Amino acid sequence: MRTILVLNAKGGSGKTTVATNLAGYFANEGAKVALVDLDPQGSSLDWLRARAADRPKISAVEGFTKGIRVPRNTEVVIMDAPSRTHDKHLSALVRRAQTIVLPIVPSPIDIRAAQRFLGELRGLRNVIKTDVKMATVANRVREGTLIANELEDYLYELKLPSGRKFPFMTVLRSSANYLRAAERGLSIFEFAPVATAADREYWNPLTRWLKSARSLPGN
Repeated sequence: MRTILVLNAKGGSGKTTVATNLAGYFANEGAKVALVDLDPQGSSLDWLRARAADRPKISAVEGFTKGIRVPRNTEVVIMDAPSRTHDKHLSALVRRAQTIVLPIVPSPIDIRAAQRFLGELRGLRNVIKTDVKMATVANRVREGTLIANELEDYLYELKLPSGRKFPFMTVLRSSANYLRAAERGLSIFEFAPVATAADREYWNPLTRWLKSARSLPGN
């Protein structure tokens, strides 16, 4: 079973947008997908309630009170983590994941918060002895702005304790297509290709990585 955790301790990073679009992507590819909403706000569950019955099925899992119990035949699990996840709660989530995707939005406050949180995650991996794979994406980016360029520069230069580069996958631009998709319980991958071609192009590096062995522990 493939397990992907979308995580950032700071609110407003667009975790649910990334989680729901990943769920829609894998479901549209024919996988049996479960979307686990671990945030008491329930935004991912709201997205699923808006989803039409004739769309590729995504199983809804209310994880913030009932735990991460997915249907037996599930092939891909997307976990939408709550904000302000630290300490033992963070440890428990990281233990359940093969891969962590960290969306970071371009603002000075968010970049500083991300620096602290990435440090916490790196230390945690050593403590719980996990080989979970992690990568960042720049999210809600307005192209050509100074702060967007600063975020890209920071993420490109980020390194693991070993000295290897921390994987920075892609930039996800700020687009009205995400709002249109959210209103209907869809991902951008479920619109006519011509309508979301530019947005899909930005996702390609992330989806290719997630489908490769490089995003799995032991590789």
